[in-house]
Amino acid sequence: QVQLVESGGGFVQSGDSLRLSCAASGIPFDRYVMGWYRQAPGKQRELVAQITSRGTSHYAESMKGRFTISRDNAKNTVNLEMNALKPEDTAVYYCNAKENSLGMGPRNDYWGQGTQVTVSS
Repeated sequence: QVQLVESGGGFVQSGDSLRLSCAASGIPFDRYVMGWYRQAPGKQRELVAQITSRGTSHYAESMKGRFTISRDNAKNTVNLEMNALKPEDTAVYYCNAKENSLGMGPRNDYWGQGTQVTVSS
């Protein structure tokens, strides 16, 4: 059974910081690209940040400079440090694991259940 379990969400004020964590099990973690996505009410799920198995990160433009993604392959975890939070950051944040491309067929793709982040003004 593949499991991605997010934690660290909560209620904060504008300008505050939060650290989200995702614990993965049931997959060879070091062969997966890990990512954070978010979905606000009435909107589609959008990319926040991704990090490759070797630690190369990519951010959505609106997150660049405020959010930092990291991973620990020994602990099978991926984290998201969020700073200078704004009310528009309010959303459910989801952990994603996508298998590295092998050029041999479809790539496995898994999602966590999400953790709520609410930023008040």
